[in-house]
Amino acid sequence: MRSALLGLVACLSAGTALPARAFDLTILHINDFHSRVEPISKSDGPCSQKDAAENACFGGVARIASAVKAERAAAGSTPTLLLDAGDQSQGSLFYTRYRNDDAAEFMNTIGFEAMAVGNHEFDDGVPVIEKFAGAVRFPMLMANADLVREPGLAKVVRASTVIEKDGERIGVIGLTPQDNQELTAAGKSITFTDPVEAARREAETLTADGVTKIILLSHSGYEVDKRLAAEVPAIDVIVGGHSHTLLSSTDPKAAGPYPTLVKGPDGRDVPIVQAYAYSKYLGKLTVSFDDEGRVTKAEGAPILLDASVPEDAAIKARVAELAKPLEEIKAKVVAEAAAPIDGQRDTCRVAECQMGNLVADAILDRTKDQGTTIAIGNGGNVRASIDQGPITMGEVLTVLPFQNTLATFQLTGADIKAALENGVSQVEEGAGRFPQVAGLQFDWSRKGTPGVDRVKAVRVKSPAGEWQPIDPAATYTVVSNNFLRQGGDGYSVFATKAENAYDFGPNMEDAVVAYLQDGRSPYTASTGGRIREIE
Repeated sequence: MRSALLGLVACLSAGTALPARAFDLTILHINDFHSRVEPISKSDGPCSQKDAAENACFGGVARIASAVKAERAAAGSTPTLLLDAGDQSQGSLFYTRYRNDDAAEFMNTIGFEAMAVGNHEFDDGVPVIEKFAGAVRFPMLMANADLVREPGLAKVVRASTVIEKDGERIGVIGLTPQDNQELTAAGKSITFTDPVEAARREAETLTADGVTKIILLSHSGYEVDKRLAAEVPAIDVIVGGHSHTLLSSTDPKAAGPYPTLVKGPDGRDVPIVQAYAYSKYLGKLTVSFDDEGRVTKAEGAPILLDASVPEDAAIKARVAELAKPLEEIKAKVVAEAAAPIDGQRDTCRVAECQMGNLVADAILDRTKDQGTTIAIGNGGNVRASIDQGPITMGEVLTVLPFQNTLATFQLTGADIKAALENGVSQVEEGAGRFPQVAGLQFDWSRKGTPGVDRVKAVRVKSPAGEWQPIDPAATYTVVSNNFLRQGGDGYSVFATKAENAYDFGPNMEDAVVAYLQDGRSPYTASTGGRIREIE
């Protein structure tokens, strides 16, 4: 005993780090919150009074706070670590009004301990994220970004951090999407780099500092996370976001098990977790480390934040207080209509309609810099008309109430035609799948077989601006909404055939407002032969 004590003293005197001890840690995590401060419906949109009365609502920040508090209590002597894998920003009027001031307040109150910088944190430029990062009492992390031209942001955002839990040092590295310049308003002032190289570099730095337990907080997407696990040494756990992936070992709709285990370069299994999006779940992973800092066990599950999870009373009251000024936003005049804009159900679900054209034109205009040439929406996404005169934000939100986001992807001409066949396949039932389009013309007939040959001709614009038949073998860049891109309304071809899909662009209503305000107010609605029903 005396010799062991003398050895310990000698180690301390020499400045040598003591070996790590066996250690358990519970990681609680969210990702892609997207300003869902209030509870959501089963379709991720606003929770209506009817939904609330039927206990059919999920999530919201007050429910997250309650669940985190309960899990911390349940963990007992096992330390917990609360992480956010990015994209707090964008998705509701709370963000429109408060630009993450509310997010900083709630995250500080709940006690988040680190957050990856998501691409939507940049949606309104560097100053917004700089203010956000300066307001939170925890580090915001982004290892794969060169901030030399943004010195203010460099002062408040780190590549990694070390958090101490029960005497153990845990390294946390943050990653943001490499294609942020195309996804966000970060523009050309920030160079985003390969996440593998950035994670490897930062892991080496932490390891050299004696950190034996490293968590990668990655806003990179599930597929990139699997690559990171396979290629980056010294990573013990990956907590992911960006792809809105539900991982679960019990839900048949999940994209993979929770955790997903990927063999690392040193032969160890690296657990990967992600918890869908929009505050619907709180991820919970309990990890056991051996005395060398290696993961020996990783188990857990996403916790569904349904009505059985109570809302924290104090935070719920604060949300209600912050919600009051949002009525001012709804009343704000954003543009003017030169004449009524028809968005009636019995028009937009059977034929080209004025509101369908407005929405399709707006989302195409918003994404044209990405090479998008075709927009395809669904008539069921349009829920109202707008009267002549001032257009308020509330009216736009009534037209587009679902908080859908823009989705961009690539399809062949043949697959676009297949999508249009689906769109006109249930016109007799007034189904919401009827397509509303821009950058595209098509002719169709009810006499054809639904889903097979009702679409008789499809035309796209040539580089010279002339309409010409679509090329079945050519690839086109398309914009739609995230509901359709993920296979909603029967558009399975979008889900199964789309290449380079990105479903998390700005909200539809924001794209429409920006389009109207870009020299188009007062707006004159029209239909111009984009969709022709023939005999």
